[in-house]
Amino acid sequence: MSLTIATTLHTDFEDAVQRTRDALAEVGFGVLTEIDMTATLKKKLDADIEDYLILGACNPGFAHRALQVERQVGALLPCNVTVRRNPENAEEIFVEAVDPRTLMAAAGNEELTAAAEEVSDLLAKAVNSLN
Repeated sequence: MSLTIATTLHTDFEDAVQRTRDALAEVGFGVLTEIDMTATLKKKLDADIEDYLILGACNPGFAHRALQVERQVGALLPCNVTVRRNPENAEEIFVEAVDPRTLMAAAGNEELTAAAEEVSDLLAKAVNSLN
C-alpha cells in the first residue's frame, strides 16, 4: 500500500493548485487549511525550497462518519494533498494526496477501514482527473 495517490502535471504551479482545488471540489472535498511550505521555511529558517503547498482537504460527510465511529480519528484529519514543484525538473508539478487507507489501517477498525476505502476512491478520482 502506497502512502500517496499521485500524479505529475506539466503546467505552471498556480494552474496546478487551482486544478487540484477544483478536482477536490468536484468529488465533495473542501480545502480547510493551506500551508505554504516555501514561505514558511523561508521565514522560519531562511531555507529555500521549491514551490510546495499543503492543502488540508475535508469531505464533511466522511469526517462526520469517521468521528461517530472513533473520536480520536480527528488527529488524522483533514486529508493532506500536496502540490509541489519537482526540485529536479521545474517543469513538473507533483500532486500527491495521502492515501487514507494507510492512515486508517493503524486504527484496526472495520468501519473506519470501509470509510477509508471510499475516501481513497474519491481522492484517486480527483487526482486522476488532473491528467
